[in-house]
Formats: sequence, structure tokens, C-alpha cells
Amino acid sequence: MLNQRRLLTCSLLILLTLIGFAGSAYAAIRQLTIPNNETVTYPIELTIDDHVIIQFTVTGQASNTLQFSMISPNGTVRDFGYIGNFHFTFVCTEKGDYILNFTNTDLAENKLVTLNYEIDHYILDMPQMYFMTMLIAVVCVGGVAVFIMLSKKP
Repeated sequence: MLNQRRLLTCSLLILLTLIGFAGSAYAAIRQLTIPNNETVTYPIELTIDDHVIIQFTVTGQASNTLQFSMISPNGTVRDFGYIGNFHFTFVCTEKGDYILNFTNTDLAENKLVTLNYEIDHYILDMPQMYFMTMLIAVVCVGGVAVFIMLSKKP
């Protein structure tokens, strides 16, 4: 009977740990084709205190650059100019959709953009993964303490 309880308890703790780690960060790689003389937008939904890394590489036959800008939820436009290889990190200060604008001003060819972005969610100024790990550890220690206090003394 005691072994079944231990097995059930261990299984429950492992399940809670896996659930806690599942949503701690989000990373994505996308390939976008930007037609000649057009703009393609890509939205990213963020919450306050998210740490974001945006990287992309532009590939074309004649030139490997395009116009890039980012629009925040309050409407502020940050223009990065004409670039081909891009790396930018920032901490989100407003909740909402941040829109990435890729504008191909080349009249002759399409551009291929390989977009890579990573979003780390933070809780109380610490990464969500560490916060969940500490929360699970505290719950486990509390469970062991309650088990010891409730056990029969010899």
C-alpha cells in the first residue's frame, strides 16, 4: 500500500514538473517570402516583462537587404533601415501585438527572410522556468514536512 502511494506521489510530481516547464519559453523559426515592391507584416503577441530576441537573415539573388521596422502596441514605429542580417533584444514594456514590417523595395526580385525569435516569460523578475522550479520545490518540501508531522511516532 505504501509503495502505491509513493508511486502515485512521484508520478504526480513529475507530471506537475512537466506541465510547469511546458510554457516557460517560446521559440519559433519562420521563413517568409517578401514579394518585390511589397510589405509583409508578422505579429508577435507579448506581455509585460517578456524578454524577446529577434533575429533574421535576408536572402536574395542581387542584394540581401530590405527595409525593416517594428510597431509597438501603442503605435510607436521603430525603423531599423535597410538591413540583411539582424539581431535585436528587448524587454517588453507594453502588452499586445508587436508587428514586424518587412518591406522589399527591390523592383526585380523576391526576398526570402528566415525569421528566428524567442520569447522568455518572466514572473517576479525571474524566468518562469526558475519560478516554477522553486514553486515545485517548496510544495515538495511542504508535502514531506506534512507527511512527517502526520506520521505515527514509534
